[in-house]
Amino acid sequence: MLSASSRSTVARIPRSIRGLATAALTKDSQVNQNLLETHSFINYKKHLENVGIVKSRLNRPLTYAEKLLYGHLDDPHGQDIERGVSYLKLRPDRVACQDATAQMAILQFMSAGIPEVQTPSTVHCDHLIQAQIGGKKDLARAIDLNKEVYDFLASACAKYNLGFWKPGSGIIHQIVLENYAFPGALLIGTDSHTPNAGGLGQLAIGVGGADAVDVMAGLPWELKAPKIIGVKLTGKMSGWTSPKDIILKLAGITTVKGGTGAIVEYFGPGVETFSCTGMGTICNMGAEIGATTSVFPFNNSMVDYLNATGRSQIGAFANVYKQDFLSADEGAEYDQVIEIDLNTLEPHINGPFTPDLATPVSKMKETAIANGWPLEVKVGLIGSCTNSSYEDMTRAASIIKDAGEHGLKAKSIYTVSPGSEQVRATIERDGQLKTFEDFGGIVMANACGPCIGQWDRQDIKKGDKNTIVSSFNRNFTSRNDGNPATHAFVASPEMTTAYAIAGTLAFNPLTDTLKDVNGKEFKLKEPVGVGLPPNGYDAGENTYQAPPEEKASVEVVIAPTSDRLQKLTPFKPWNGKDAERLPILIKALGKTTTDHISMAGPWLKYRGHLENISNNYMIGAINIENGEANNVRNHYTGKYDGVPQTAAAYRDSGKTWVVIGDENFGEGSSREHAALEPRFLGGFAIITKSFARIHETNLKKQGLLPLNFVNVADYDKINFDDEVDLLGLTTLAPGKNITLRVHPKNGEAWETELSHTYNIEQIEWFKYGSALNKMAAVAAESK
Repeated sequence: MLSASSRSTVARIPRSIRGLATAALTKDSQVNQNLLETHSFINYKKHLENVGIVKSRLNRPLTYAEKLLYGHLDDPHGQDIERGVSYLKLRPDRVACQDATAQMAILQFMSAGIPEVQTPSTVHCDHLIQAQIGGKKDLARAIDLNKEVYDFLASACAKYNLGFWKPGSGIIHQIVLENYAFPGALLIGTDSHTPNAGGLGQLAIGVGGADAVDVMAGLPWELKAPKIIGVKLTGKMSGWTSPKDIILKLAGITTVKGGTGAIVEYFGPGVETFSCTGMGTICNMGAEIGATTSVFPFNNSMVDYLNATGRSQIGAFANVYKQDFLSADEGAEYDQVIEIDLNTLEPHINGPFTPDLATPVSKMKETAIANGWPLEVKVGLIGSCTNSSYEDMTRAASIIKDAGEHGLKAKSIYTVSPGSEQVRATIERDGQLKTFEDFGGIVMANACGPCIGQWDRQDIKKGDKNTIVSSFNRNFTSRNDGNPATHAFVASPEMTTAYAIAGTLAFNPLTDTLKDVNGKEFKLKEPVGVGLPPNGYDAGENTYQAPPEEKASVEVVIAPTSDRLQKLTPFKPWNGKDAERLPILIKALGKTTTDHISMAGPWLKYRGHLENISNNYMIGAINIENGEANNVRNHYTGKYDGVPQTAAAYRDSGKTWVVIGDENFGEGSSREHAALEPRFLGGFAIITKSFARIHETNLKKQGLLPLNFVNVADYDKINFDDEVDLLGLTTLAPGKNITLRVHPKNGEAWETELSHTYNIEQIEWFKYGSALNKMAAVAAESK
């Protein structure tokens, strides 16, 4: 007799896949990538052949990440390969899109005129569900409010042969880990936390929607060959320390841009001491140090997780290739090595306002007091794509049970965001869900919710200075609740729960005591949990929609009057001339993330409507002229207005413009709207001290020029009311700087050099007006 969990899982597995389960595996076996598709297979043999070709060319041992990367090369014989220099052409195994970014990606794919996706792809509905009251009611409300978008995505997936995960199924990264990730794979996803799947031994890389469209259309995907940062783990964690503390510690070491242009590869004996889902947590938050992705080598914890999620055949097949493909070569060299001793690692709390301000728990009280951070913890939030595994839930529940035995409930508001329907159903069956509710916890929908600003927070007013602690990944200003005065701290679910019980940042559960209902002092017991459910996973409600066999009759309808969806009009190509006398729309001061450039929260509803969402362009960026957000002076009229309104005024009068930015411009989420919006509003170039990787690529894809000051001090020399020329565009070439001529309002013009990272193909994107324009032109020529 099958359990409910087994019935639900087996019902989704095609007979042809189930029939392979008992076959003896060899290197020539045909093994499906997942249990939901019959047309996608693991191609270890081809990847290993590619690795052999590259090793013979480079004549050196390869790291694990390099094997996975070079194993997916489009042309292993002819590809230039130099870390940090070459642009690699790669063939990913899969594309995954979350619903907010999928809208624009699918709209772009539709405009390319291709009948169906050429690479296995899925769409996941997780971003548009606002946390208000609780899971069921919030989900029902979201389905009603977003019906037009969900119907569009469902029909487009059916039309173009994509798998569709309905609202309520869970967060994209958790669904990928549970169903699609496997050791040795290369996946791209339209979300910056796609690297979560590195916890299952694959390269999973966040990209913009235009990159996803390329791969869905059957084109190779381009990536600048990353450097490799090795993180050696020694010892073993115990007590209150968790895998989250590894990445919190690393973020403090590297800062938010320390991983830029690099893959973080974990190795060492400590790797074998914790769970696969814990590894996913670490890889997920690697996005906060700017890393291209993060990855753990194939190990027994991954086999255990594959077995638990019904994919034992994949684990067995990976073992066949473990020695030659799914492990680093002896003597492989890293560009940088960082060592973390798990024996001595303390729980960390990172923040506020940036994920790399790392404070060990033993220093938190004094640091908070010294900095004037509010000590009272108003809200504790656990879950999200980073920390919503069964292990996370059981460890947090163990702390709550201990507190409950002393008569205590949460002093703070306490929310739980299950990462998937499978996790939610399993913790409901096993009792943890009731533990959270008895504690006073509010169980949210299986969705992103407060982590991405989808939180209708009611306990404070905007502007109230307060503290929240979460097990999320990102804590930029206003990120969670839209309140710039909220001090958001990132910690493990265990530490978040402890703070919710104590109600104050001054509490250290390792050393401090609490008072029970009778006034007697006690110490919380160390958290305990299990990595995998002893009774197996309960898959819960089946929320997956497979594409139909017959697709010709499927219609994708976009109402011309819709304010949520809008068909795209191709951008105009470059006019072939240097740009002269361009105004500066805004000179942005300090950190400018994609949240500043294109806010999420309530703006998510316009992700499929470029005109409407462009009304949020740069409204969070600080104008260096006046220290204000969304208030800039029109260069020609002198009138102050919002950034998007001023940009549109320039565009409508035939003027293109530039933005001047600071360091690591565009860090954070992968949202390509931060590049589409300035292009739609008439932007020509974004000139900064440096860019975050995904944002720079997104700008190139949309036909904008991302340029860097060769001399970063020139940022300080430019005034907000200057005009600029960009000279040398007619001879734009890889590695060749262009000239910036600055015309001050008063004084002589001066010149300086700007660098770029364009290769020959990317220059074509600029000339054609966008990568999509170039793709369409090539398709037209081939007919």
